Amino acid sequence: MSAAIIIATIVGYIAILFTVAYISGRRADNEGFFVGNRSSSWWMVMLAMVGAAMSGVTFVSVPGMVAASGFSYFQMALGFMTGYFVIAFVLIPLFYRMKLVSIYGYLEERLGMGAYKTGAWFFFISKLLGASVRLYIICVVLQLLLFEPYGIPFWLNAAVTVLLVLLYTFQGGVKSLIWTDTLKTVCLILSIALSIWFVLERLDISFSEMVATVKSSESSQIFFFDDINDRRYFFKQFLAGLFSVIAMTGLDQDMMQRSLACKNYRDSQKNLVVSSILQTLIIFILLVLGVILYTFAERMGIVLPEGSDNMFPTVATSPTMPIIVGVLFILGLVSSTYSAAGSALTALTTSFTVDVLGGTKRFEEQRLTAVRKSVHIGMAVAMFVVICTLHHLGSSNVIDAVYTLASYTYGPILGLFAFGILTKWRVRGKYVGIVAVVAPILCFILQQNSERWFGGYKFSYELLIVNALITFIGLMLLIKRERR
Repeated sequence: MSAAIIIATIVGYIAILFTVAYISGRRADNEGFFVGNRSSSWWMVMLAMVGAAMSGVTFVSVPGMVAASGFSYFQMALGFMTGYFVIAFVLIPLFYRMKLVSIYGYLEERLGMGAYKTGAWFFFISKLLGASVRLYIICVVLQLLLFEPYGIPFWLNAAVTVLLVLLYTFQGGVKSLIWTDTLKTVCLILSIALSIWFVLERLDISFSEMVATVKSSESSQIFFFDDINDRRYFFKQFLAGLFSVIAMTGLDQDMMQRSLACKNYRDSQKNLVVSSILQTLIIFILLVLGVILYTFAERMGIVLPEGSDNMFPTVATSPTMPIIVGVLFILGLVSSTYSAAGSALTALTTSFTVDVLGGTKRFEEQRLTAVRKSVHIGMAVAMFVVICTLHHLGSSNVIDAVYTLASYTYGPILGLFAFGILTKWRVRGKYVGIVAVVAPILCFILQQNSERWFGGYKFSYELLIVNALITFIGLMLLIKRERR
């Protein structure tokens, strides 16, 4: 696949993206940037939620992980869907009733300023690392396909990528993201569906033959109940998916900014339920695509490089594949990654401005706008630094890195909200930060020694639950005597 085609695809999509962002966000004020003025239609937010959840990591890593893990990731997807129902019917009514701009305002109301600042800082660290990992994947693919052959250094690739994300979110924030994420969802679904269509055509097999090929593949096993020590074990995957989506969506300022943009909480609930079903379907189709791509590579004699994340880009852009498949891959990757990175950058700006700096309480509208724009640029620079660091360290499976990081950084946030919702106790707030820092450290020690201590059991993504539980227990030790 030639560099000219790759560049033309990227430039064409970015031109459309910037046009949509400009039209939708040109009159946005601070409320429009933070929560989209709470005036968005639920079906529009639903499409945006699908786009936000399906990042470039999902698009690239899920098909690639089929060879090593089969369809086991679908067990997590079932947990995701269940978690969305918890968010819709437990968290959404609470957040709307409190009319929150930042969801961490709940922690201030319930557990005090110490919990509020702790939740905000842990979100900030979590989202900065997670968003950078997601943006890192597009930089790696573009470096492989486009920049490396011309001797362009990775840091310049990363700088241009982050700059583009900064520019299209700079003015409109959430108000723009609702529209750009919808565009991304449409592009993503079309890319996946048409990629399957053209690969089947190239293999000269029908839809029914594709179904038979997937069913007969050793990589198509979905459920794993045999070995509890296997990281693919069903209850590990399902519970990890359930609590991951509660933490990484329901307690994540980035994702909840969209849901809080709906007109009322019932519209927001409809958005979450429908989007969860659609996301589950898309994940299953991506797994099917993985089997088809591996089958294609085997039949065509394509030598796959090391690292499962390299499978999809290698096969999609190989000379044996129709050029249109490579174009669709680039379109799906660029649309999904830019959207996820843009929403993360907006959420980081919102959380730092509102939660850390107390912007909505300290500044008038004009001053708040200036502060928000300065923070937005600062967050972009921080993402660039993290991406370059990740490139130096390297990673063979980005989706594994995302959930491993989430296990450590979102665990304390989950524990804080669980304690606030499930109990009526107040805590000594100045010690909350210590508990939130100690919990991930104990989890790291536990993970490093679990096989020796627990007869071969090795923690996977369910470490998030343990992290939250340790935080919950730590908060119990800080309870004040009087009830709320």
